[in-house]
Amino acid sequence: MKARRFWPLVAVSLVGPAAAGAQVPYERLRSAGSEPGAWLTYSGTYEGHRFSSLAEITPANVARLRPAWVYQVQEPGPPAQATPLVADGVMYVTETRSRVAALDLRTGRTLWRFEPEIPKDVRVIGFGPTNRGVALLDDRVYVGTLNAHLVALDAVSGAVRWDVEVADNKLGYAITSAPLAIDGKIVIGVSGGEAGIRGYLDAYDARTGKRAWRFYTVPGPGEPGHDTWGGESWKTGGAPTWVTGTYDPALNLLYFGVGNPAPDWNGDNRPGDNLYSCSLIALDAATGKLRWHFQFTPHDTHDWDSNQIPVLVDATIEGRPRKLVITANRNGFYYVLDRTTGEFLRGTPYAKQTWASGLDPRGRPMVIPGTEPSEKGTLVWPSLQGATNWFSPAFDAGRQLLFVPVREMGSRYFKTKAVYQPGKPFMGGGEVVEAAGEAYGAVRALDALTGERRWEHRLHSPLWAGVMATAGGLVFGSTNEGNVYALDAATGQPLWDFQTGGSCTANPISFLIDGRQHVATACGQAVFVFGLP
Repeated sequence: MKARRFWPLVAVSLVGPAAAGAQVPYERLRSAGSEPGAWLTYSGTYEGHRFSSLAEITPANVARLRPAWVYQVQEPGPPAQATPLVADGVMYVTETRSRVAALDLRTGRTLWRFEPEIPKDVRVIGFGPTNRGVALLDDRVYVGTLNAHLVALDAVSGAVRWDVEVADNKLGYAITSAPLAIDGKIVIGVSGGEAGIRGYLDAYDARTGKRAWRFYTVPGPGEPGHDTWGGESWKTGGAPTWVTGTYDPALNLLYFGVGNPAPDWNGDNRPGDNLYSCSLIALDAATGKLRWHFQFTPHDTHDWDSNQIPVLVDATIEGRPRKLVITANRNGFYYVLDRTTGEFLRGTPYAKQTWASGLDPRGRPMVIPGTEPSEKGTLVWPSLQGATNWFSPAFDAGRQLLFVPVREMGSRYFKTKAVYQPGKPFMGGGEVVEAAGEAYGAVRALDALTGERRWEHRLHSPLWAGVMATAGGLVFGSTNEGNVYALDAATGQPLWDFQTGGSCTANPISFLIDGRQHVATACGQAVFVFGLP
């Protein structure tokens, strides 16, 4: 798709004197783990750890945390889901309907705003009008929009440098995820699985906006995996890429989770495993060619997207050093894979699930008969929101623990007829939550190599917010009820909480202001920044 200028359709306003903008070359992103004072990419580092090596805030003093400043978003809407980025004294955060604000890190004062002109009839099918963040590379800020554009902004002024249409929103495509910046490229996925899109992952030249490559997550005729789709079902197969992936620069491989096949709950017209839906894909970053894939839920009929963060870990298994990718999947199972080859190494349930008796030696689920959606309804755990979802886990390498936000909930799944109409819902059923009083949320500390539970901190309701771990020995998170909290990383004991007044559905970060550690997260319609007095 040809890039084009987009000046007339945005409103960019400078408040006060021009501010310094970020300068974030690729080399800085690659070594982000050695720069704990900033938060340069969606998960903090390419590895997806969401771990801060800052240690000023500890179990001994965390109870003294207080708000430093609060930024209120400028447009009402659903609770904010963005992960802010921090570089060179500026915080960059997205808001409802793809707006971007650059904030002074010390005070929260607005430096500039980008407000794309989103059509009033923009299609958001199966999700809300949300945005999960930006990417930084060199002197630019990159954002995807609800009407499926990718836009490059000047980091100093917010002025548009280029704009490209990634997909046709009238067909149900949208962008809700934060882009991933790598060496000279911006990688972006698409939402729209509930509209019967044909999913893909794109890479664009960071300077010009020219598309470098595209990988279709539903293979077409002649492509490997096409035979896993019966008839013409591949044309409307779904498989969106709506959460930011991770990256191994040494292997030059991108790791992205892929969402549900379409229609969601009726698989009659799409016989087969339906690759690469509900899979983890490893792509060559230079070409977009598939290196390997692993499918968690073949022929999914429960809407168990695999759009969870793939966490990259180096460890020794059975005396052999391995490059691993670990993930707690929406289907209720925890997986350990070789990230060079995709080989399945280990898997185990980490939450209640009633649809599979286990995993076979290749990691394929052994499905229990009678667990498919039906006209009368079929009770299955987990619910369609999964045992976890898009929100981030956190990895503590010192403790070898993965901290996972967990949703314990079952649902009765219903199957109905599905007829594809362009730009309309294409779902084939639905769910009704069963025994809602039994549902709850939790943060679970899992042994990274086995998935064995080390501790659990139970929450009132199935949560929608991610967690972050720190070298100070803490795990930060937030709740549906509006509490931001800190847990002891060793035991899960709650040590601090703050009531924000709005439901929390975002992921926390940590960074330095004037040499002092701070923590930030979005709750309700605001971004809260906390620090020690």
